[in-house]
Amino acid sequence: MKLLTVTVPCYNSASYMRRSVDSLLVGGERIEIIIIDDGSTDDTGRIADEYEVKYPQIVKTIHQQNGGHGEGINQGVIHAEGIYFKVVDSDDWVNKEALLTVLDSLERLEKHGGADMLVSNYVYEYEDGRKSKRIRYANVFPDVGQVVSWNQTKRFGLKQYLTLHSVIFRTEILKRQNYKLPKHISYEDNLFIYVPLPEVKRICYLDVDLYRYLIGREGQSVSESQLIKKAGNQRIVTEKIFKLYDVHKIIKDNPKLGAFMYHELWLMMSLGTLFTRLGNSDECDKEMLEMWQRCENKYPNTVKKLKYNKLLVFLCIPGRFGRSLSIMFYRIAHKIVSFN
Repeated sequence: MKLLTVTVPCYNSASYMRRSVDSLLVGGERIEIIIIDDGSTDDTGRIADEYEVKYPQIVKTIHQQNGGHGEGINQGVIHAEGIYFKVVDSDDWVNKEALLTVLDSLERLEKHGGADMLVSNYVYEYEDGRKSKRIRYANVFPDVGQVVSWNQTKRFGLKQYLTLHSVIFRTEILKRQNYKLPKHISYEDNLFIYVPLPEVKRICYLDVDLYRYLIGREGQSVSESQLIKKAGNQRIVTEKIFKLYDVHKIIKDNPKLGAFMYHELWLMMSLGTLFTRLGNSDECDKEMLEMWQRCENKYPNTVKKLKYNKLLVFLCIPGRFGRSLSIMFYRIAHKIVSFN
């Protein structure tokens, strides 16, 4: 059995996918690389097949009709044979030395009962030459390299949330849940992270900069033009996340897990609200308010708690003045965080 499966969803990625796949090959036969050719119309499929022929013990290629990034992850989970599972996007890559450290750590963990989730740092790499920025979790997880429970974690900071880039899940959990990410929807990776959380009991953090997250490639879903264009996608994902679990109840049963899930939920509601308001119209405001109302109908206690959050109150100020404030906040946040 493979130790780690890494799925690389690809759509017309021929010009940059080699960097991603090559960075993973250092894992050798401990790793399984599943390249998903998501109905590409360029040379992506041919390049993927070349890797499979050259590295038959490591690389597996799946050709599918275009289903979007989420369907690429779905197929990766279905076909995964590794004990652990990670997604690396085709325009991103991993640090080779850090990958070896992660694999060694996973092997060690397996000798002592394993983990449900491994967390590592990730690095924003900017196409325009801006200085790289690292996201760490050392202040959150007390014992680096050791298995801990949610009860042993500390408070997550404003910029510290778990992402596709920072997390490796135990494959068994993903297969057992069998949650299908929506097709042709952007930002669905937030669902991939959120869905398994209640089943995660054993967590390990490694203070290594594994994932390199490229920012600035033309057409990325995090560019401002795409945020406005795909705000509806963000609202769909936000609602799906909100309706999955009664976080108000989870906070009572498992305070630390519930606090983190609330942290993620607050982020999703903020993004769903903010990206919608970037459209700067009365119609966009109507769609934002309808999203909030549907969520309130499902879990009113959670919405009540969210409405006490000062930032969300600020982002939801009605009318043209409120939109202007939201857009101003986006500009300031962009300068500070440089998330696109």
